[in-house]
Amino acid sequence: MQSTFGLMRSPQAILFGPGQRHAVGRVARALGRRALVCTDQRLSTDPQFAALRQSLLDAGAEVLVYDGTQPELPMDGVLECVALARPFAPELVLGIGGGSCMDMAKLVSLLLAHPGTTLDDCYGEFKVPGPVLPVIAMPTTAGTGSEVTPVAVVADQRRDLKVGVSSPHLIPHTAICDPELTLSCPPRLTAWAGADALTHAIEAFTATRREPTPELGLERVFVGKNLLSDACALAAISALSRHLPRAVQDGSDLAARAGVMFGALQAGLAFGTAGTAAAHAIQYPVGAITHTAHAVGVAVLMPYVMAFNRPACTASFAQIAAAMGVHAASEAAAADAAIEAVAGLLQRIGIPSTLAELGLDPQRAAWVAEQSMLAARLVTNNPRPLDEAAMARIVQAALGGERQALSPP
Repeated sequence: MQSTFGLMRSPQAILFGPGQRHAVGRVARALGRRALVCTDQRLSTDPQFAALRQSLLDAGAEVLVYDGTQPELPMDGVLECVALARPFAPELVLGIGGGSCMDMAKLVSLLLAHPGTTLDDCYGEFKVPGPVLPVIAMPTTAGTGSEVTPVAVVADQRRDLKVGVSSPHLIPHTAICDPELTLSCPPRLTAWAGADALTHAIEAFTATRREPTPELGLERVFVGKNLLSDACALAAISALSRHLPRAVQDGSDLAARAGVMFGALQAGLAFGTAGTAAAHAIQYPVGAITHTAHAVGVAVLMPYVMAFNRPACTASFAQIAAAMGVHAASEAAAADAAIEAVAGLLQRIGIPSTLAELGLDPQRAAWVAEQSMLAARLVTNNPRPLDEAAMARIVQAALGGERQALSPP
């Protein structure tokens, strides 16, 4: 019998839909008077951002803006923002922008709430010492799901790797998801962000299913596949497969933009409790070597990881096919069709099809496989058991575009 265990962690409030950004002033003022806003330089000069800032001021808030957020969020930037904000003593933090801006807000709220704590102290799961300053997350791209997740990722230059801080304390207090804020997102970034969300949803839906003990949700931030995350993941896959190609083709299509943002939100809710798996584990060392965006790396890897996982995921893949509107004569055929449908969608929106296209040197393939195994949380969340040899098979296949080499005999 299918397990009826479910776990859902989410913000206290999610405001979704066109125009919801205009609520930010009243939402923020209910949480405090001094508001720190974390964004990037491009957004800080946008008229939409000026209107959001004015909304905060009109509600009686004092506002400090930090607009130095960089892509892939280097640790030095987090520390710079904390140093700037500490004399201001903010009572809440807003992250307005892409995933890096929202992760910046989460990590800054952590360090401001717990003086003396370092990010090194918090790497891993359940290491955040307690509640953080309330965060309002406002995405301007639709992909990372950071507006609803318990994780923030930072690039630790000393380790030359991206590292995650995972704790329910990091879930934003309020997520304000207004698809009108994504209308100016260029086609390539729209494609990358949406592909990231699709990967989140697929890996959450196919994550390993664990024994539902009463301690499971207290001992793990990411508990694996469960009843509630499955519902969100399927909703995400359905919305993204229908709306993402349209949003990439015509960025002014507000209905498509809303569908993609809804998919990214649902994917965030799904992987925020279920977790991700092999595609994310492999991307970390690939990204470190190639200096390519996280979203592109996981999307390139997803069809290859699906091909490897196929023997363990027939029923789940068939459900993915149905969510994408693909039907077949049998469950096995539907499972195969799901892999093709995902690969085809990613190709249509311009995602590269091999790691070689990302610039990965074949001579570094063995190192990538070795380093991927160090992401134990992701490795053990994969539905099919992984060892270094299996990782090497996936990496080699993804290097040369040889997905068929991962298919069962």
